[in-house]
Amino acid sequence: MPKNVKNTTLPRLLDLIAPHSCRGCGKLGTTLCECCKKYIVNSNNYNNQPGIKELPPFYTVGNRDGLLAKLIYDYKYNSTRAIGIKLAELINEKLPHKLPPNTYIVPIPTSTKHIRERGFDHILFIAHHLAKINHKLKVKPLLVREKNTVQVGSNKNTRILQADQAFKVKDKTQIDSNATYLLLDDVWTTGASMLAAIKKLRAIGAKHIIIAELSISMLKN
Repeated sequence: MPKNVKNTTLPRLLDLIAPHSCRGCGKLGTTLCECCKKYIVNSNNYNNQPGIKELPPFYTVGNRDGLLAKLIYDYKYNSTRAIGIKLAELINEKLPHKLPPNTYIVPIPTSTKHIRERGFDHILFIAHHLAKINHKLKVKPLLVREKNTVQVGSNKNTRILQADQAFKVKDKTQIDSNATYLLLDDVWTTGASMLAAIKKLRAIGAKHIIIAELSISMLKN
């Protein structure tokens, strides 16, 4: 097996043969019980704006710490897909109740390296379940990866430079100028990936954009 490919066979087998347990309280039968879900939603009931001028409407579950950080880590690095469904439920709780009927979820593209490691595209997976929960939404993957940059461990300036070249709009993409495009990602660190995505969508005519981030983990330098 190549060294850069993580073996996800064991977590998948455990998902099949062992009952899930709540990552918050340990209750069997689910990766996140309703009580712990309400705790996350209610304990992060504030406006987590990153403080960037002229940013589109911004929605997030909360800061990447505590139980929310544990869920995201287990989902991404242990390939626990059942958590992805719960993360979709959490972000849906934070979205406005009245979304335009022609709103499309645009997932930030995952690098092929990480898709190989995890065995699936973790953002696209959440996007599809978010659309199942919220029937006003449809998934429209307009962006694709051009370069497989790895931003973990990079400083702020490096991330910004990498993000601008990391992905592009799909060829022959047509934008509905009246539609709303909901950009979805898991963690806002510098905002480099999200800001690059906004720039590329606006360049092809998207006028109405919403940002949905599962969490915020601000990088200072």
